[in-house]
Amino acid sequence: MSSLRTVSNDSVIIHPPGFYIIGFETFPYISVYIIFLAFVYVVTLVFNILLIYIIARDHCLHTPKFLAVVNLAVIDIMLNTSTIPSMLKTFLFMDNFVPFNICLLQMYVYYATASLESYALAILAYDRFIAICFPLRQNLFNTLPIMSCIVGVTWVYSLGRVAYSTAIMTHLSFCSSVRVYSYFCDYAPVFRLACNDYTLQWSVASASSMVNLMAPFTFIILTYISILITVFRMKSVSSRMKALATCIEHIVLVAVFYIPIFSIFLIGLYVRAIDPDQRVLSLSLASCIPPCINPIVYSLKTKEIKTRALALVHRMKTSP
Repeated sequence: MSSLRTVSNDSVIIHPPGFYIIGFETFPYISVYIIFLAFVYVVTLVFNILLIYIIARDHCLHTPKFLAVVNLAVIDIMLNTSTIPSMLKTFLFMDNFVPFNICLLQMYVYYATASLESYALAILAYDRFIAICFPLRQNLFNTLPIMSCIVGVTWVYSLGRVAYSTAIMTHLSFCSSVRVYSYFCDYAPVFRLACNDYTLQWSVASASSMVNLMAPFTFIILTYISILITVFRMKSVSSRMKALATCIEHIVLVAVFYIPIFSIFLIGLYVRAIDPDQRVLSLSLASCIPPCINPIVYSLKTKEIKTRALALVHRMKTSP
């Protein structure tokens, strides 16, 4: 295989033409699993686009809460689009070669959107926190401009930080193996193939995992502690139940996203005790399933969305 060489600081940096994705080598019935993920991708697109369409068309839903929901829906589409189509190409059509620059692009989009997913859940927690703990001050602390600013800051931060993480991958030399044991151009499996020092890349991956997972998750836990304190101070049982009911869909999304991600990323990064095949399978499910579930949960559990979705279906049935 020929290599692309660039000179940096008087040392030769070897960049290969690309990488070979070799995950699921011992996984039986891989074609069935990939077809299942293709179905997951279709559901992700259909329900998230429907959710965005309903909110965009109804001016009554142009509120901070539903701006945060649209933000999550856009991120869900991007997250699954960054991996599932390439998985179809790699494992269903048996074309597992990924050019070097395309590999870096996929790495960038995946980790940027995964980071944004974590912050999007924290933003939804902020919305619930203000609505329940400061109901009379929503117009002060949680307006459309404020929510737009919060969403914008998370996008700028995540895109910028992951741009740096991806850029430093170009400082690595790949002079031996180019076989990536994952289901896409995964950050850690790629930098561990380097034949020069990858301490910087490991440090950045470690710090990013802690910041982008632990910081939003800690914020979510703190907001729910405050919410529970406020709820139990309410005199009416019906008021307590009503307040908690508005949080159910968000709690489900948080559990679906964080539990598998924590178990895979953090344990795998520090302990490396997860079987490689099990890691690839678990990571693919943990990454692909939440974007599919999120819009369904919000459609079924949020009264405003469910009502307008049913009205849309009714209009489609009755229209000539």
